[in-house]
Amino acid sequence: MLKIGILFGGNSYEHEISIVSAISLKNELEFDLLFIFIDENRDLFLIDSEHLKASLFADKGYKKYPLLSFANKGFNQKSLFKDKFIDCENIINLIHGQDGEDGSISSFLSWYGFSYISPSIEASVLSYNKILTKLYAKANNINILEYEILKDTKNPKTKFDFPVIIKPAKLGSSLGINIAKNQEEFVYYIDEALEYDKNILIEPFIEGVEEFNLAGYFTYDLHFSKIEQVNKKEILDFDTKYLDFARDDKIKEANISDELKDKMYLSFKKVYGDMFKNALIRCDFFIYKNDVYLNEINSIPGSLSHYLFDDYNKIIQDMFKTFRANKKIKITYNYINKIKKAK
Repeated sequence: MLKIGILFGGNSYEHEISIVSAISLKNELEFDLLFIFIDENRDLFLIDSEHLKASLFADKGYKKYPLLSFANKGFNQKSLFKDKFIDCENIINLIHGQDGEDGSISSFLSWYGFSYISPSIEASVLSYNKILTKLYAKANNINILEYEILKDTKNPKTKFDFPVIIKPAKLGSSLGINIAKNQEEFVYYIDEALEYDKNILIEPFIEGVEEFNLAGYFTYDLHFSKIEQVNKKEILDFDTKYLDFARDDKIKEANISDELKDKMYLSFKKVYGDMFKNALIRCDFFIYKNDVYLNEINSIPGSLSHYLFDDYNKIIQDMFKTFRANKKIKITYNYINKIKKAK
């Protein structure tokens, strides 16, 4: 049976969401799973899957479990006398936000030779920062709604008419996102967003825009999930987005035209490209005036969007089977040897 390590937690505002994601995947995946928790101090703990419950982390009960450190294609388990090596070549990065989606963990996984489901370092940088995501979309001719970057945090103003949406640039899970309907609310919500990030994105709020989720991954070809229409109020807030993470029901395909589906598939394909190799990502799209617009890229979606697919275990197995490692560079020392001969 395929052995897979699940990395979750991390030093992130989305730390608790990652814990819920791990618990959700535990109930979905049928492999030999190792759950490796990273706490706020970035210490690694090997958690017994039978005791994987949210209360274990809230009550600090995880600290009684073995400490680990990264090793080549595995982990070293701390011991009083001699460290024990735990072989685990395959890793799913399930850390949302900082540490997981900013490229930090991907760097470790590449360095230590793991096969992994996670965005690459470059993909992480582009998708973690909403401002860079906008620039990436523009460069690839993907529709996006108009936006601006807040320039003056002391006297905040916007070029748009109210209402507007305020977003911290480097935060997911709908945290810190608010709708300001007047200047007073605008100043208040800017202050709130600045608690999360110094870079703030502002977009016009468009009444009645429909939102859809589409996930995908690459094995021998690019594969798409079902398209989900999102039920929301004015915006997709934290509670709507994450309090039903543990759901095990599969969603129904959204009732939209084939033309709009094809536009969504094409936009997703442009996003994924070769940049997101080895990642299972979810793109959030708007439909506005019978066209498709990219809202954001979720490079490590909640519970890795298992509810959008039918045969999820086969997907994970196929992704590890077709993992594309970075090219190994052969070191020849030809240049140094030429210098030695010259002397």
